[in-house]
Formats: sequence, C-alpha cells, structure tokens
Amino acid sequence: MIDNKSLRLAAILLFALAGIFIIDQNIKALFVEGFRYYTDCIDLILVYNKGVAFSMFSFLDQYLKYIQLALVSGVVLYVFYLKKLCYALPMGILLGGAFSNIYDRFVHEGVVDMVYWHCGFNFAVFNFADVMIDVAVLWLLILNFKPNLCKN
Repeated sequence: MIDNKSLRLAAILLFALAGIFIIDQNIKALFVEGFRYYTDCIDLILVYNKGVAFSMFSFLDQYLKYIQLALVSGVVLYVFYLKKLCYALPMGILLGGAFSNIYDRFVHEGVVDMVYWHCGFNFAVFNFADVMIDVAVLWLLILNFKPNLCKN
C-alpha cells in the first residue's frame, strides 16, 4: 500500500520533471529548426555536445547516455527512499533537466546546447536544462547544509 506522503512526493516530483522537460525540449526544438540570434555578449546558436559539462567524457560516445540513465535512475530511487517532501521539487527540477539532456543523446546523438556567453570571457555553450540542474543542485545543497529547512 502506498501512503499519502509517497503519493504527494511522486506527484510533485513528476509535475516538476514533466514541466522542465517540456519547456526545455520546446526551446531546443526552436534551435534544431533553425532559430539563431547574435549579440555582443550572448549568442543563441546550435551546438550538439557529445560530452557532459565542457564536453568532458565525450570519448565515452554512445555509452555516456546509458551511464547517465543509470545514475539518474539511482537518484530517483534515492528520493523515494528518503521520503522527504522538501526534496521533491528540487529533485523534480533536477531530473527534468537530466532526462531532457539524456533524451537529446538518444534523439540527436548529443545534447542540444544553445546559449553561448562571450562577454569578457568565453564560456561553455549551455541550455535551459543545464541552468535548471544548477538551480536544483544549489537548492539541494542549501537543504542539506540547513537541515532545519527540511522537517518532513
């Protein structure tokens, strides 16, 4: 029997995951279909990243998507093991971004990246999912270093 807390956790996590996934995939579709925009500081371009952050581990080629899928699946299991509602939203956001990037690897042979910052220094090309993953990680760090914020 599934308890009420587990159902709430699953609902929050799944709605956040689906929302981030849908938003990110729609943004990426614009760039795959040809949208581009250039400014002095930020270019909106299309890049297929075969690796992870800063193209690391691109040598893993097709194995990378399966390794990431296994790692993210482990995160899902861990969230349900913890059964803490305060982790549901940031984990849903993190998983939405992660699954969107993994989906890209299956469909496009690489993650669709589009935001290129080059104002003052050249930075990596990234996407909405990457930003959401960073926000979620920061949120989770705050919850872990401030345990009084997470009472359930």
